[in-house]
Amino acid sequence: MPYKRNPMRCERCCSLARHLMVIANDPLQTASVQWLERTLDDSANRRICLPEAFLTADIILNTLQNILEGLVVYPKVIEKHVNQELPFMASENIIVAMVTAGANRQECHEHIRVLSHAASDQVKQHGKENDLVDRIRSSSYFSPIHSKLECLLDPSSFTGRAAEQVDRFLKEEVQPALCSYRDILGMTASVEV
Repeated sequence: MPYKRNPMRCERCCSLARHLMVIANDPLQTASVQWLERTLDDSANRRICLPEAFLTADIILNTLQNILEGLVVYPKVIEKHVNQELPFMASENIIVAMVTAGANRQECHEHIRVLSHAASDQVKQHGKENDLVDRIRSSSYFSPIHSKLECLLDPSSFTGRAAEQVDRFLKEEVQPALCSYRDILGMTASVEV
């Protein structure tokens, strides 16, 4: 497809990754029948599958490095997709906020269900933007939480501890592992297609 940026290299990685997963079965099947005896079926299999697995993993990693070095992230596109789905994801938080404000849970669920389905219909049937938040703002039923909607729709409130966990993982696991490769970090991968 002409609009894709790295279709051949990405598809190659996918294909080779499937191959690498299958190679792992080779020594497993050998081990299951030779009972750890050092027979020729063991060594013949090792001479083929071990180098092939390492070479396959190597080219996958080189190709992925090459792809990722040219990675372009489009924050506005991500923001658009998040904003398109966020109101639906926030519906449970809106129900909880309404119940906290004194509303009946079942009644609130029904109100938001009706509004969600109407907004979903606009998106799916008519190709329009998700207007669930506007529908909630225009509904007098949800007036107790109108002032809290911005907070309830904050995308960062849906990621939990993910940012903290990633930072900790990078600091405690990745950085120490990279220290021994300090002199070769920053190299670029060139892959001939």
